[in-house]
Amino acid sequence: MGFQVKNNIRWVGKQDWELREFHGSEYSTHRGSSYNSYLIQEEKVALIDTVWAPYAEEFVANLAKEIDLDQIDYIIANHGEIDHSGALPALMARIPNAPIYCTENGVKSLKGHYHQDWNFRVVKTGDSLDLGNGKQLVFVEMPMLHWPDSMATYMTGDAVLFSNDAFGQHYASAQMFNDLCDQNELYEECIKYYANILTPFSPLVTRKIEEVLSLQLPIDMIATSHGIIWRDKPTQIVEQYLKWADDYQENQITLIYDTMWNGTRMMADAIAEGIRAVDPDVVIKLFNLSNTDKNDVLTHVFKSKAILVGSPTINNVMLPHIAALLEDMEGLRFRNKTAAAFGTHGWSGGAVARIAKQLGEAGFRVINDGITAEWRPTDGALADATAFGQRFATALAAPAADTDCSCQQNGKMRCKTCSWIYDPAVGDANQGVATGTAWADVPDTFLCPTCFMGKGDFVPA
Repeated sequence: MGFQVKNNIRWVGKQDWELREFHGSEYSTHRGSSYNSYLIQEEKVALIDTVWAPYAEEFVANLAKEIDLDQIDYIIANHGEIDHSGALPALMARIPNAPIYCTENGVKSLKGHYHQDWNFRVVKTGDSLDLGNGKQLVFVEMPMLHWPDSMATYMTGDAVLFSNDAFGQHYASAQMFNDLCDQNELYEECIKYYANILTPFSPLVTRKIEEVLSLQLPIDMIATSHGIIWRDKPTQIVEQYLKWADDYQENQITLIYDTMWNGTRMMADAIAEGIRAVDPDVVIKLFNLSNTDKNDVLTHVFKSKAILVGSPTINNVMLPHIAALLEDMEGLRFRNKTAAAFGTHGWSGGAVARIAKQLGEAGFRVINDGITAEWRPTDGALADATAFGQRFATALAAPAADTDCSCQQNGKMRCKTCSWIYDPAVGDANQGVATGTAWADVPDTFLCPTCFMGKGDFVPA
């Protein structure tokens, strides 16, 4: 059932109470989710986004009960991903000539998903649509938050920001406004959403929020694409995003491990004991990754100032759960965090060195080579692990070495955010960078042409 959001704005989306996995099986949704679509009925009628494809027919049928579909003047596609646009084919089959307003990249995304040449209207930041009754929709491009095609839509008069994926959360709730739902559940889902989806784009989050705030637009409500709608002090989530985007950390150390015969678990306990002896006030969390949800663990990595990752060695490498988590962490590009490795081995080692290497490649400050123990740790080995934990806690206070040497590279450079490659042999004529310009000579004002990240976000390709 739809409900009134504000004045002539109605929610016409879908609550998905049963959803437990999202993005394939990459994101756990313990509390379900919602796909938020909004119907605006002023002198002109606009529909903002649709729902996930499995609910397409249901969505169109319910929408037809709200309004004669032929009366829809504008369709706004803030984002082309299928959880937002999945009902478009079913809807466009009913109203094939309706114009779809989206970014240039939005056209590419929607054509890529559905292979249809619908009536696309490309918009840029500052473009607007007149709804009548003195109200307009104003568009703001939000590239890489979290796709290149993303945008937000602001409605004047009612001062509602339709924020797309920003400020949302995977959370099904019968109480669809932030002041009505459980505040602890809401916070948990918000920080999990940021940690697992938006962390790689934190510099862009800060830049885009500052850009929007500089417009000095009144914001009475933030209507997200997933989860609840912010109507009570709506900018509280904006302020929280600014904190999370600023190399966020709490006074927490998290130990993550997998274990075969409990030896690595015993080491984790001993290391935690050593940390606690040095810093009794720090929050310490231990997770056996084989029986813990990885997205919940990654949320704790995001919250932590330091982590330790452990695995026994099997076939000279680490256990698969740990290897997969390290891949996730490299992609998420956590900042301002320290790490170390630990683990056990029998006939031969290898896992600890590989973990330490990959932690460094993921951007962590790895402060030592880690610690290993043979077979089932002896009392002496566990005492060494405790001492290791003490040294680790003490080393957290030491300043990090400056390891940024990207300015010395003369070869190809890769944008960490979108993977665009700068090739000195090609340069970038659009930004006045001539062919043959080495990376060290590229101006500091250079921006990635795909996601607009700065020069500091590039690493050797």
